[in-house]
Amino acid sequence: MNEEQAKIIALQALTYLVGNPSALQRFFDLSGVDASDLRLRADDPAMLAGVLDFFLGNEAQLLEMCQAMDMSGEMPARARRRLSGGDGEEWS
Repeated sequence: MNEEQAKIIALQALTYLVGNPSALQRFFDLSGVDASDLRLRADDPAMLAGVLDFFLGNEAQLLEMCQAMDMSGEMPARARRRLSGGDGEEWS
């Protein structure tokens, strides 16, 4: 998986998050980020990694998001590893 693919997966997770008000509020509460920060930093790899961390920290919510976005349950973790600065070679 390359960085662009990882960003696409993270942006899909972000899309799901902003469409789910209760999850979005929980993200705001846990992260300290507000709506303005999220808008300004939506393409920031660190913010996208944080969105993925949010889902990876709650398996039920992760699986719900993956099902809604029609993605494999392993993809967010793979994307997260790539966004964290890993070389991603083992995930190609």
